[in-house]
Amino acid sequence: MIVRLQSPEGTKRVSVPMAMTLYKFFQKVSEAVAIPVDQFKLFADRNKTKELRPTSKATLNSSKIKHGDMLYVTYQTSSYDGDADKPSVSTSSVVEDDVDQFIAKLDGKIYRERDDQLCHHGVNAKCVHCVPLEPYDERYLQEHDPPIKHLSFHSHIRKLTGGVDKGKFAFLENISLKIKPGCTEHAPWPGGICTKCQPSATTLNRQTYRHVDNLMFENPFMFNRFLDYWRKTGNQRIGFLYGKYEHHKDVPLGIKATVSAIYEPPQRSTVNSLELLPDHNAEAVEFVASKMGLRKVGWIFTDLVADDLTKGTVKHVRNMDAHFLSAEECIMAGELQNQNPSPCKLATEGTFGSKFVTCIVTGDATNQIHTEAYQVSNQCMALVRDNCLVPTRDAPELGYVRESTSEQYVPDVFYTEKDGYGNSSKSLARPLPVEFLLVDVTCGFPKDPMYTFNDTQTVKHFPVENRSELGELQDLGPLAQYMKQFSGEQFLEAMLDLHLLIYLATMQMLPIRDHMGPLLDALRNQDSELARAWSKSEQWATLEHFMAAQGPSPTSTIADAVASGGGVSQGTWTCSRCTYINTNSLKAVCEMCEGPKD
Repeated sequence: MIVRLQSPEGTKRVSVPMAMTLYKFFQKVSEAVAIPVDQFKLFADRNKTKELRPTSKATLNSSKIKHGDMLYVTYQTSSYDGDADKPSVSTSSVVEDDVDQFIAKLDGKIYRERDDQLCHHGVNAKCVHCVPLEPYDERYLQEHDPPIKHLSFHSHIRKLTGGVDKGKFAFLENISLKIKPGCTEHAPWPGGICTKCQPSATTLNRQTYRHVDNLMFENPFMFNRFLDYWRKTGNQRIGFLYGKYEHHKDVPLGIKATVSAIYEPPQRSTVNSLELLPDHNAEAVEFVASKMGLRKVGWIFTDLVADDLTKGTVKHVRNMDAHFLSAEECIMAGELQNQNPSPCKLATEGTFGSKFVTCIVTGDATNQIHTEAYQVSNQCMALVRDNCLVPTRDAPELGYVRESTSEQYVPDVFYTEKDGYGNSSKSLARPLPVEFLLVDVTCGFPKDPMYTFNDTQTVKHFPVENRSELGELQDLGPLAQYMKQFSGEQFLEAMLDLHLLIYLATMQMLPIRDHMGPLLDALRNQDSELARAWSKSEQWATLEHFMAAQGPSPTSTIADAVASGGGVSQGTWTCSRCTYINTNSLKAVCEMCEGPKD
């Protein structure tokens, strides 16, 4: 018979025999809702007054549970629920992202116009044909052009917190596949294990919602600068996406990640592989990005194989017959998502899932370069976090769930697949098709390009970091050449380059980073006056004198004098006493120590 289960995550159905004991039935429910037996309660009525107990002395038939009955699942916190590294967090202490706070205040209803053919009521009335729909309405999502494949996360929350109880018992909990600590009834694993501390078996389900609904690059020029590495070397490239999370109006209560810049960390790459190296500048990059109001929203990598060099086409290597994301890439995506969790007030641990997006640059069916974006499911994040998922050696589309060893206990993980006749069968995830772990995210460019940074093709850009093998070095010479393109009045425009700002923040010869706060505030607020004021600071003046040895800078006071008709010579000479680099070769004394020119 079929028994329905209503839980905070929706309604599920389990097929069980009438003679099954309640003890085994609770194990079945545990697999269906992916929650250990000791962390939920089961009730036979909506008011939750008739509680069922996991006992072997009673069966479903003796408990008067019939085919089609609805049972109600509520979650609870057991005595072994509080892992030392994952304590429960009070709702008031959780600070959600700005975009989550903004969307939480929205009505979220899908409003429809009055249909003159179907609506036979007054202008101020509503009927089933024009009444506002909930943001999770399945029919609206399917009939949308294009169809919306996944619920937005906030639509999913509205669905959980809707109904008669208004989500009073709704909360979100991250899956744990580790043995719960603190059990004193037996020796530590592998000495023993019990139902109180043993993680329950998990059945992988395709995630019906996504934390980010769209990934948008502000302009194609930034994207092309990233691709230039592959065009010049033929090797693959990886980068981190910096931008903002914003409200996505094309999806009910949706979120989009808007990419403003791509940072390329230290890496070792070949035609077929990528390896990230330790990044000693990572903290400085985060400092600059945060001061600019940006954050790391995802990562991007190329998987491009040239097809016809004369036509500029690439091979179509990722498709339904091969794979969309390999198991190794899924594990990497899961690791990065675990490093960037999303704060959530409904979560017992204060975080649930992640907004971190994975973007791939590869060939499409027409052999043109295009982008694909994904996230991995929360279940995949748990598998990666608890070190349960590994890639297979020869099949990139297959992962493999570890088997238990004396060092680690791994619960059974299943996935359900349907054959051509619609029959379902459950299989052990050894191996595991990684398509069960993927969530599609739409990706593209806006109709009208946007520019947080100076990404246009009208200027010669400052070199991108970590491209020394191409001969592109971030040094004083390239900096002086870059600054030549701008006048003193264009200092703000000159500084609007993330790669340049990171170079300034990581300079070893000058402690500029400690004094960059006013400059970054000026760039964030587009304040030209404040930027020009910073250009007169001692730190920038010192750097200009260093650049003068490489080439004159139009932003210096010397260049301003020339522009005003002063006719000052721009030659340089170094004082033998104080080693100061004088920018006016006609002066007979040093500008710093006033010593005579030798």
